[in-house]
Amino acid sequence: MSHLALVVEDEPKIRDLVRRYLEREGLGVLTTGSGAEALELWRSGDPDLLVVDLGLPDITGEAVIREVRRGSQVPIIVLTAQTAEEDRIRGLELGVDDYVTKPFSPRELALRARAVLRRGGVHEPMRPRRCYGDGTLVVDDERHEVWAHGDPVDLTPTEWAVLQALCRVPGRAYSRLELVNEARGYEFAGYERTIDTHVKNLRRKVERGSAAPTIIETVTGVGYRLGVSADA
Repeated sequence: MSHLALVVEDEPKIRDLVRRYLEREGLGVLTTGSGAEALELWRSGDPDLLVVDLGLPDITGEAVIREVRRGSQVPIIVLTAQTAEEDRIRGLELGVDDYVTKPFSPRELALRARAVLRRGGVHEPMRPRRCYGDGTLVVDDERHEVWAHGDPVDLTPTEWAVLQALCRVPGRAYSRLELVNEARGYEFAGYERTIDTHVKNLRRKVERGSAAPTIIETVTGVGYRLGVSADA
């Protein structure tokens, strides 16, 4: 069954270009130039992926993303003309999975869309539930679910991929570049530092307190590691 993408872009030429390249990748595509209509399409169409321009004419792309994130962890790719690192980090802090600046290669965008959908677990092999830290953290690959401290946790595809990488060898220190490659499947210039934002978002969901994280620990000068051991 084909996945459905919702493209929210107010420039008709760009919107049509993105649609055509996503369709070449085998995705079904809905398009709109309005943030308000995007929310209606999201609620009624249940898309598998959102591609959202931040500079919309009615309500901002950031507002659209915030509303979507209140009720869904659907993969989101942001399109924007803003290139400053602070702007990218602000977008990532909203919980988006990828960030593409204009001008961009529509072919690369389509490949990133496919990568985000794969990170969502669509083609992941089924593996049993794994527990860490005497059940503090539970990861179920088959059901694509995570529990922390006994509570279910909703993760974006990128957060899921980062956690999966850290869980592969508990206690091993992973550099930021390693986590980028593990989570995305390719190197992306300028992205290495923004992995910190994804880890920050992940910690908000799995840690009981951000002051002294115990599940995802910082390794000074290196990157991050899983701070809880695998249960027997």
